[in-house]
Amino acid sequence: MSNSNVWLTSRERMRRFPELLAVCAKEAAVYGKCVASSGEYELKKDACGREFQALKRCFIEAAKKIK
Repeated sequence: MSNSNVWLTSRERMRRFPELLAVCAKEAAVYGKCVASSGEYELKKDACGREFQALKRCFIEAAKKIK
């Protein structure tokens, strides 16, 4: 894979991000609250894993519909 293809793919994903975030606003807010409630320096690996997985699933489903 050439470098230009990687950049084009990355740019396309970043262009779609605001639309995906708008579709998944509820899941993003829940994940953000979980991260914020962990404290300024206390976030541990997988502390908000369930919330992250819900956000990830939402992004994947939204991306399928938007294509």
